[in-house]
Amino acid sequence: MTKILLIDDDVELTDMLADYLKQENFTPTIAHDGEEGVDEALSDAYSMVILDVMMPKMGGTEVLKRVRQKSTVPVLMLTAKGDDTDRILGLELGADDYVPKPCTPRELTARIRAILRRVSPALPDSPEVIHVGLLEIYPENRHVTWDGTPVVLTSTEFNLLKVLARHAGQPVSKNDLSLMVLDRPMARFDRNIDVHMSSLRQKLPLLPGERSCIQTVYKHGYQLIRE
Repeated sequence: MTKILLIDDDVELTDMLADYLKQENFTPTIAHDGEEGVDEALSDAYSMVILDVMMPKMGGTEVLKRVRQKSTVPVLMLTAKGDDTDRILGLELGADDYVPKPCTPRELTARIRAILRRVSPALPDSPEVIHVGLLEIYPENRHVTWDGTPVVLTSTEFNLLKVLARHAGQPVSKNDLSLMVLDRPMARFDRNIDVHMSSLRQKLPLLPGERSCIQTVYKHGYQLIRE
């Protein structure tokens, strides 16, 4: 059974979510404060972390920052409804996705399954290596190198880069990226893809002339340069 870590100080909410997750064949563990949550998240015992932004002592953004220093475990943020600042900050710090509170257990479970599908596809990926210039992507073990040097990416960043690499030299629309990477069409004012792409650009070395290998193609989306 897939182990899920819930980090939230709301006892009533986490108990309800844990009960629902058990019915959906997940194995939930609850941490009610940030420090305990960091320790648990870094134990390599969980397939995914559900993290609330608003917590006493250590907030969710600080928890995420500490986790991302040492781990690429998928993280789904719980944010206040309508609070774009928390959402964007969470994505910039390496969260894979977010769900606004209040949310239903069914919605949360659907989002969990979508992320887990992206991290561990039901069918094994092709063992072939994708080469684009100095970039090499190994889909089977989800490994990326640039000129032989490993590049550490979150699961969402890896999936974005893989899609762009398989369409290298051609623009891919934001909506297509959202469908292929986030398993849902892009909503109005949705900045998920833009924020993940910004983070991905920062992690990839620049091309000669201080150019990013990922170009924004006006009105068409994003394109990985084939050089």
